[in-house]
Amino acid sequence: MEQHAKAEPAGLDVVLTTMSSDSHTWNLVFLQLLLEELGHRVTNLGACVPDELLVAECRRTDPDLIVLSSVNGHGYHDGLRVITALRACPELAATTTVIGGKLGIAGAVAPDRRRALLDAGFDGVFEDGGSVLEFRSFVGALPAGSGALL
Repeated sequence: MEQHAKAEPAGLDVVLTTMSSDSHTWNLVFLQLLLEELGHRVTNLGACVPDELLVAECRRTDPDLIVLSSVNGHGYHDGLRVITALRACPELAATTTVIGGKLGIAGAVAPDRRRALLDAGFDGVFEDGGSVLEFRSFVGALPAGSGALL
């Protein structure tokens, strides 16, 4: 009897997290549900994730996309530190990585700070307040993972 190989479902392998200073989780639940609704597989590392743990988990899981979410307003400063650590790791240097949420404590991040996040190595910056459609569009434009055969 002939057996047919079945491909994994299309979609991305995503690592989702906050940064070490951010203890908020509702944003992670929302983003996980959104990404799963779009057909992606999500590893949610939770809140207050130390940089070293994030890098180690990303090296272990080799995701297609890393999503960093901030609610406490320290996303700009924390993000610069985290992207430096991720890009310093050869295995993660080219991994698509985005940051979003409340990136500054005084409201929207100035355009020069947005540019600084992109220049530091982020592939996308999505600010709090109306960027869900932009985020969905960005993720939808990414190529699906390779989908190993079973």
